[in-house]
Amino acid sequence: MMNPTEKCPCGSGAAFEKCCGPYLSGKKQAPTAEALMRSRYSAYACSNVDYLYNTSCDEVKKDFDAENTKRWAETSKWTGLEIVRVEDGTEKDLSGIVEFIAHYSVEESVFNHHEIASFVKGSDGSWVFSDGKIIGPEPVRREEPKIGRNDPCPCGSGKKYKKCCG
Repeated sequence: MMNPTEKCPCGSGAAFEKCCGPYLSGKKQAPTAEALMRSRYSAYACSNVDYLYNTSCDEVKKDFDAENTKRWAETSKWTGLEIVRVEDGTEKDLSGIVEFIAHYSVEESVFNHHEIASFVKGSDGSWVFSDGKIIGPEPVRREEPKIGRNDPCPCGSGKKYKKCCG
């Protein structure tokens, strides 16, 4: 666990004990979808897999892989959280969306996990993670038709592509 006086991993600028710490310890519930998102990021940074499981809806819990989640959390260095957009998810709402980018590294490789996460409020008033859509780069689309190995070479040599420029 973290030193309570250290800055919170979620990037709020507040001390861990005044920010996400009370949520991860179970002393308080996150009051908004964004607060839950931030605390879940902190849970990854602290390798608190139980918190991640407990703040997931029943449907997500069915597919939750605690072992792989723990391995990912422990082998990653969590370097920052960027909140891109928040829709609803206030204390008065029943659902909310938080788009975020989680920055982390594994060994020498740097990664940015960009996701649009959905949250719902349970009957007990607590927020839970319900779904996530990962945002990635657009697929590369070919402008020209693909040249087969046995097609004539486009250079005009008259040879098969595989024997010429392929």
